[in-house]
Amino acid sequence: MIDRRSLIAGLGTSLALPGIALSRTPRTATQLLAAARRQIGVTVAYDAGYSVIGFPGGDVPRGKGVCTDVVVRAYRDAFGLDLQALVNADMRGAFGAYPRNWGLRGPDRNIDHRRVPNLATWFTRHGARLALPGDPWGWRPGDIFTSLVDRRGTHIGFVSDRRGRQGWQIIHNIGGGAREEDALFDWPLTGRYRWGIA
Repeated sequence: MIDRRSLIAGLGTSLALPGIALSRTPRTATQLLAAARRQIGVTVAYDAGYSVIGFPGGDVPRGKGVCTDVVVRAYRDAFGLDLQALVNADMRGAFGAYPRNWGLRGPDRNIDHRRVPNLATWFTRHGARLALPGDPWGWRPGDIFTSLVDRRGTHIGFVSDRRGRQGWQIIHNIGGGAREEDALFDWPLTGRYRWGIA
């Protein structure tokens, strides 16, 4: 069963369920990308260390983070949607649907939303997964990508609304902090998601 407190906290001011229209006011990719872009120059380090954080709305200090933090912070800042609480609520209700990569016996609200496989599972379970486009320009600004990055494992970020040489640029943190660059096709793509935007 989903923890109602976590679900309500995760939805912020929204009255709808995830994956459905989130409010009467359209939420746009422009707003989401602006929130992601505001992290550039603020989040200047990559730090994957485990931290005990508040709940709901917990975060590590904004000066550091990982790729998932770019996504989590953008949804919070743009729309008041808390993926920490939403992922936790879903994992409490359906823990077996999530990857067991870390040997946990139950959800951990300090870290679960900061792991790419968990976010990919959550987005899939909430109807946000889309097919990978065959054309580099087939992506839409605000789409979320996942990719496989050699020894570092999985990666996540946003497709930008700015064009690069090989396709849309991306906003992400793969080391050295949040940045926007022409790198969507630098690693094998594993997923595409669109959630919470019109």
